[in-house]
Amino acid sequence: MLHISVLGSTGSVGTQTLDVVSAHPDRFQIVGLVCHTNIASAAAQAVRFRATALGAVGAASADEVERAVASAAAAASVANPVERVFVGPRAADDVAKLEADTVLNAITGAAGLTATLAALERGTDVALANKESLIIGGDVVMEVAARTGARLLPVDSEHSAVWQALRSGRREEVSRLVITASGGPFRGMTESELEAVTPQQALKHPTWDMGKVITTNSATLVNKGLEVIEAHLLFDIPYEQISVVVHPQSQIHSMVEYVDGSTIAQVSPPDMKLPIAYALGYEERLSNITAPNRWDEPTQWTFEPVDHDAFPALRLAVRAGRIGSTAPAVYNAANEILVDAFHDGKVSFLDISRGLSAALDAHTPHNGKLTAELVLAADGEARTFAQQWVAERAAHGGERS
Repeated sequence: MLHISVLGSTGSVGTQTLDVVSAHPDRFQIVGLVCHTNIASAAAQAVRFRATALGAVGAASADEVERAVASAAAAASVANPVERVFVGPRAADDVAKLEADTVLNAITGAAGLTATLAALERGTDVALANKESLIIGGDVVMEVAARTGARLLPVDSEHSAVWQALRSGRREEVSRLVITASGGPFRGMTESELEAVTPQQALKHPTWDMGKVITTNSATLVNKGLEVIEAHLLFDIPYEQISVVVHPQSQIHSMVEYVDGSTIAQVSPPDMKLPIAYALGYEERLSNITAPNRWDEPTQWTFEPVDHDAFPALRLAVRAGRIGSTAPAVYNAANEILVDAFHDGKVSFLDISRGLSAALDAHTPHNGKLTAELVLAADGEARTFAQQWVAERAAHGGERS
């Protein structure tokens, strides 16, 4: 029986994680759950899965959470299982520090960094759906994991695919990682056509059902850029050996090319429960997670190169990754501000990439040993820069620079 805490339990990845746990009650026991503001849903989850700890980052008080849990327990006619309640900005960190075998971190954005570090410091494996905490934490996260022996278990479908394909050969036999991208809702559009796209259009992803930030990042290819940085860190593969290819059908989730010319691909219908289950069950595969592909039905898969002129955010991410130090934190933080500004109608879709370029140009990376405090300081400075850039852009009517 593996004991698991889920951070971000009411979001898309969090709820699918609980679906996997529910389907395998003999394998997993939920220890702790963390939500942001969806307290009623998290309380119902805690009662259903008999979690002994519940955290709410956005709760006004512990009393608020305790009342929600009591109400959920009464509605289910069961005893209240929650023994410990955590509230406030450090609630996820507090739950991550509890005794567990695995912490699944599905918090969105840079906010997940301290929780990832808290779990790793305790020696707890982290199933990582919060790619940002690794990307901005970089060497800090990897150093803690190496020191404590805790494992980083990738949950992103692309990295899970690479992880699985790497089991087919030795590290020195790897020629290249090939990360696949759906292309998002704007695949095939030119730079001039992208100037006028709307936030509503950006949220219509052709394959995946995700939140606002991740879906927008998929549309800009920021998400793919972050995945390249994550792949470099997770698998210790140089950037020049990591490629991105557009695969609109989202059936091949990524590939590993070996020195003999063979390529190993992980293939499945797009269903996040599969990489979640692979991370939670590693090194065993759990049964009946998703329906397999139908190989007896006609189908076509296509592959296309990335249009870097229309989607420059990918190359900007690789630029940040190559610089290293605090540059990835700046890229990620500026992007979060720019995505919000786009959805608020303050900047255009293409301004997201323009703002990212400006933020990287303005940043001087830290020269020396990196710490979590330095990373978070760079994160804050980048947010301030991006907010000022957005304000200046709006004041000048969004003139192209």
